[in-house]
Amino acid sequence: MLYPSPIFGPVHSRRLGLSLGINLMPADGKMCSFDCIYCECGFNADARGGSPRPTRDEVAQGLQRQLELMSAEGRLPDVLTFAGNGEPTLHPQFADIIADTRRLRDAYCPEARISVLSNATQVTKPAVHQALMLVDNNIQKLDTVDIDIIRRLDRPAPGYDLQAIIDALARFNGHVIVQTMFLTGHVDNTDEQYVAPWLEALKRIAPQSVMVYTIDRPTPDHSLRKADAQTLDAIAERVRALGMACSVAY
Repeated sequence: MLYPSPIFGPVHSRRLGLSLGINLMPADGKMCSFDCIYCECGFNADARGGSPRPTRDEVAQGLQRQLELMSAEGRLPDVLTFAGNGEPTLHPQFADIIADTRRLRDAYCPEARISVLSNATQVTKPAVHQALMLVDNNIQKLDTVDIDIIRRLDRPAPGYDLQAIIDALARFNGHVIVQTMFLTGHVDNTDEQYVAPWLEALKRIAPQSVMVYTIDRPTPDHSLRKADAQTLDAIAERVRALGMACSVAY
């Protein structure tokens, strides 16, 4: 499943409401610093395209056209969401695109929030950190803190440094939402040996909130299974016991 580029939707998000998507990757392929075995866009090797990323100007022009259309229809988005065919913070003009998006949001739909769905691999970079501090929902992935499970589940690119990423997430000083995919099957991150250290990492990060969710769409690895509602609810209650807001998407 690949998304149009640079603008797609709006779509109804389980977690965010009426969401207008901003895809900073090509429409015909995937570019990501993770190769998650549950990614709805497929495995990186199977989703390579030949087109370049959209430029800063193409993103701004596409967003303005869509916001003008939605404004004329009287149907404005609840959120402008950076997501799509890969990791948005990999775009070399990411910070400038965030600035453009804030300007257009303020002009057309000032009540809308700007969200970034990220795998957190780029948060150690100062320019990315600064740009993410300017968005409303800085949503960063942390599926586990067990590096062996990360290598099997998220399959990061070489150079992934888990401790450096946790430290960088803590440097947002609360301006961050942690999202975690829980699932079972041949990879299972719902056991206590994984949940307890993850909770300790949340204490270090001190996010404004946590999003706990599970598989919702077909995955390229067909042996994966949804975490059940009882498991997700139990994990969420432990997060709340730490004094953190926690939402659950089943």
